[in-house]
Amino acid sequence: MGILNNLMRGLLLLALSFSGHASDFSLEDMHGKVHRLEDYRGKWVLVNLWATWCPPCLSEIPELSSLHDAHKDSDLVVIGIAIDSGSSSKVASFAEAHGISYPIVMGDRKITRQIGELKVLPTSYLYAPNGKQVSYQDGEVTRASIEAYISRKKFN
Repeated sequence: MGILNNLMRGLLLLALSFSGHASDFSLEDMHGKVHRLEDYRGKWVLVNLWATWCPPCLSEIPELSSLHDAHKDSDLVVIGIAIDSGSSSKVASFAEAHGISYPIVMGDRKITRQIGELKVLPTSYLYAPNGKQVSYQDGEVTRASIEAYISRKKFN
C-alpha cells in the first residue's frame, strides 16, 4: 500500500507541475520582435523546439508553415525555437531555404526553461487561447493533428 501511495503522490505532483508550467514566456525572434504568451490571448499558440540538423524537424517544417499560414490571422500562431550550436545567420539561411513562415527564436537553456522540458527534438508545446499550456508532443506533429486537437477542445 505504501508503494501505491507514493506512486499516486508522485503522479499528482507531476500533473501539478505540468499544468502550472510556463504560465507566460517572453521570446525575442531573429528579427527583434518580442513574442509574449499574453500578447496572444484569444489564440492558440504552438511553440516548436527544433534544430537544423534534426531529420524529424525538417520533416515537420512544411506542416508547421502550412498550419501557421492558414491560422495566423485568425486563431493560431506557431513560434519556432531553434536549438542549434550554429550562428543565427546559419539558422536564418536555413529558415529561408526551407520556407519557414513562422517566427524563429534562437534557443538556449534560459529560453527553453520558459517553455518546458526538452528530451528530444522536435518537441512542441500547445497553449490554449486563455494562455494555459494544454498539451505537448515529443516528436513530430502534423497540421492535421493540431487542427484535430483544437477542434475537439472547442466542443469540450
